[in-house]
Amino acid sequence: MGAIRVHEFTTVDGVVDAPVWTMDYGFPDDLAASIGALTAPAQGILLGRTTFEAFGPAWSTRTVEDDEGAPFFNDTQKYVVSSTLTDAEGVWRNSTVLGGYDADRIRELKADRDLYVSGSATLVRALLADGLVNELHLYVYPLAVGSGTRLFPDGAPRTAMSLLGADSLSNGVVHLTYGPAGTAG
Repeated sequence: MGAIRVHEFTTVDGVVDAPVWTMDYGFPDDLAASIGALTAPAQGILLGRTTFEAFGPAWSTRTVEDDEGAPFFNDTQKYVVSSTLTDAEGVWRNSTVLGGYDADRIRELKADRDLYVSGSATLVRALLADGLVNELHLYVYPLAVGSGTRLFPDGAPRTAMSLLGADSLSNGVVHLTYGPAGTAG
């Protein structure tokens, strides 16, 4: 059985959308190594349509000389959860549209491969609700922005988790790792 590892950049007030605020904190080696550890075991990338449409143009033209993560993002098979997107391959090579969210389809995909998810807040909420996330990696930036999309918006259902790890990074970011409630840390 594979695992789904989710990576979110977030503020202390829980905002996860368009994290341009991360630029003020740089991308130090320890952050790169931490994210590299998440992507290393992944045999697929699972994305929602909005994140896919943002990542495609940003990553598809990058090379390893531009960013050491480029080969992972460009060469790894990408699976896009969307009921409206029809041509993922035309946007970014190695991309397939799965159709609208279907927990059973995700379980089948996860059955024989590890999947990496970045951003994709709507998709992540559904994956969490269906118990499909093995690890939720929150990179908490030391600022509050006051408004924006939150991973857990007002009115969201209670979601119990277990802390699996906490690391402080050189740029002031805290990396928190959570698993399903009841998992040992």
